[in-house]
Amino acid sequence: MSQFADEAIVEVVAGRGGDGMSSFRREKYVAYGGPNGGDGGRGGDVVVEATHNANTLVAYRHQQRVEAEDGKRGGSKKKTGADGDDRILEVPVGTVIYDDDTGEQLADLTDSGQRIVVAEGGEGGKGNARFKSSTNRAPRKATPGKPGEHLRLRLELKLIADVGLVGYPSVGKSTIISTISSAKPKTGAYHFTTITPNLGVVDYKGGASFVVADIPGLIEGAHRGEGLGTQFLRHVERTELLVHVLEVIPSVDGQDTARDPIDDFNTICDELRRYDTTLLDRPQLVVLNKIDLPYVRERIDDLREHFEERKNLPFLPISAATGENIDQFKDRLGEAVATGGFLHDQPWDDDSAP
Repeated sequence: MSQFADEAIVEVVAGRGGDGMSSFRREKYVAYGGPNGGDGGRGGDVVVEATHNANTLVAYRHQQRVEAEDGKRGGSKKKTGADGDDRILEVPVGTVIYDDDTGEQLADLTDSGQRIVVAEGGEGGKGNARFKSSTNRAPRKATPGKPGEHLRLRLELKLIADVGLVGYPSVGKSTIISTISSAKPKTGAYHFTTITPNLGVVDYKGGASFVVADIPGLIEGAHRGEGLGTQFLRHVERTELLVHVLEVIPSVDGQDTARDPIDDFNTICDELRRYDTTLLDRPQLVVLNKIDLPYVRERIDDLREHFEERKNLPFLPISAATGENIDQFKDRLGEAVATGGFLHDQPWDDDSAP
């Protein structure tokens, strides 16, 4: 299984310019050949380019220094040295580039093919032919090439998706995304099965498709980084629509393990708000998962009343495990992506009512 990394530090060094040449014409029957040293070639640039062919920054965890090629030295007969080759770093679409020393944002690469020169190659040195004058007809001076730019970059990947699934660990987000798309994330009945975001492409009517991101489970204190929270929250920033996935957790064997979905919803909203106050301005859908379980199904009516009537949020009960209401869920997502929001006049399928 391929590794995922959404942060990396990489040192980039552009190529040094080639040195200028100091030389003189040496031809038969020419007693005093003039200067003919050529200029050095320009050093190669370091370029970062966004591509859909990459989905992780893990390559730059193992390759922490990248250098472009130096320019070649100038030649005799006023020949200019060859320029150094550029070095192109491919990164996933959605990568933000920072100067790690100053914190300055250099670029936000949101489209495939978008690129930026992050380190410019040095200029080539001047050959001695450049310094010939009426007062100095045989200059020996030639200048060295200039060094290329050198800096440390911090690469930060923010996934780009149409829909982001948010919720506590173990609510079933990975199962949902594997049910509605071809993505096959690891799933399991324990916290933090998913420790990296997953993307799934959902095929929709008429050959259309949209991208859903399974954001790893959030917990209270996520905005402060608890439970890897800030790493997870970063990926919510670029999603256009939010789906809150809820579950019902009962007490087991007399132990106080119960967790109420309304409390979970409020906690997640508070974490989103604390991280970025604009996140909750986005269209939202509330999904109650695992309604194949009797103790979850019996909460449908009161939760629908709470969210639809009190919170004015659309609500849909589903079971990713059995597929109940999954087709309707996909339709609602597809229509919301197409129209820019969730409609309230789409009640859940009454044929599946208890």
